Amino acid sequence: MKVWVTKYALTQGIFETEVEVCEDININMVKEINVRYPASYHGEGKEWHKTKEEAVKRAESMKEAKIKSLTNQIKKLEALKF
Repeated sequence: MKVWVTKYALTQGIFETEVEVCEDININMVKEINVRYPASYHGEGKEWHKTKEEAVKRAESMKEAKIKSLTNQIKKLEALKF
């Protein structure tokens, strides 16, 4: 089946790949097929998605969380007194 991977969305972007479900391990785990070094992705809705729309929505929420985290880091650094 075709899925969209968001595991590395903030560094490599969203990408589409062909996978098979690893039913013997976990039904939410998929493994790439037709590639030399297949990767595994865990958690539908977290690392991989059945539709591009779901993947984009997840990537946007990841981006917002990262921006919030970095904003908090900046505030802490600005508050430092030497």
